[in-house]
Amino acid sequence: MNLITSRDNPLVKDLRRLSQDSTVYRKLGRVWLEGDHLCRAALTRGVKPEHAVFAESLWATAPREWTQAAERNTVLPDALFAEISSLESPAKMGFVLSAPSSREVLATIPTVVLDRVQDAGNVGSILRSASAFGFKQVLAIKGSAALWSPKVLRAGMGAHFGLHLVEGLSSEDLNALDMPWVATSSHQGPFLHTLLVDSKLPMPCAWLMGHEGQGVSPALAERAALHVRIAQPGGEESLNVASAAAICLHASATCHLA
Repeated sequence: MNLITSRDNPLVKDLRRLSQDSTVYRKLGRVWLEGDHLCRAALTRGVKPEHAVFAESLWATAPREWTQAAERNTVLPDALFAEISSLESPAKMGFVLSAPSSREVLATIPTVVLDRVQDAGNVGSILRSASAFGFKQVLAIKGSAALWSPKVLRAGMGAHFGLHLVEGLSSEDLNALDMPWVATSSHQGPFLHTLLVDSKLPMPCAWLMGHEGQGVSPALAERAALHVRIAQPGGEESLNVASAAAICLHASATCHLA
């Protein structure tokens, strides 16, 4: 165990940046997971952290699964741990992981494409839905929220560790997908519920989830094999993209079960 008390220590500086800057993980090559829920989710999926960091008040009673998870353990005074945290109530422990850097697009795995989805909460929620409904690959077009940012990690609630994630892609990179593309739309295509009657949703497929204000880009929409609308009997103009994703992915996952 290594005790650090200086706020100017290089590790402390890096942790502060990782917890408060949404894209610095790309530069540093590391990701900061704060809190027992995210850390436990990573361990459950077989992720090996490089470094475990604890607030001093937790260290003496921390479970063995945490203290033995990483090759190195560092303890910080509670006040210093609070300084690096981006949470209102600091969680008192966290893991440092190597930042995933895969650029491989898997051709036939059920996929969600994020087309410039910018809100971190929406992106994290979509990752949770993707994992829950068996869409094991999420591809993010340039302009989407950073997939491994602290806010997306918190919103994803551990879903990251069960998914193949690739970000910073161009539309041309999607050419590697060997499956139909299905685009969500507010104005064209059949209603989703009508496709469920005869199991007409393709599977596997790649669902295109578009920008919160602009929707799926025209360039990607033109290449979709199917456009789908979601009926809204209550009369709202549109659905939040994360809500739409949950509805669409659940439909795809279950329409062929029976």
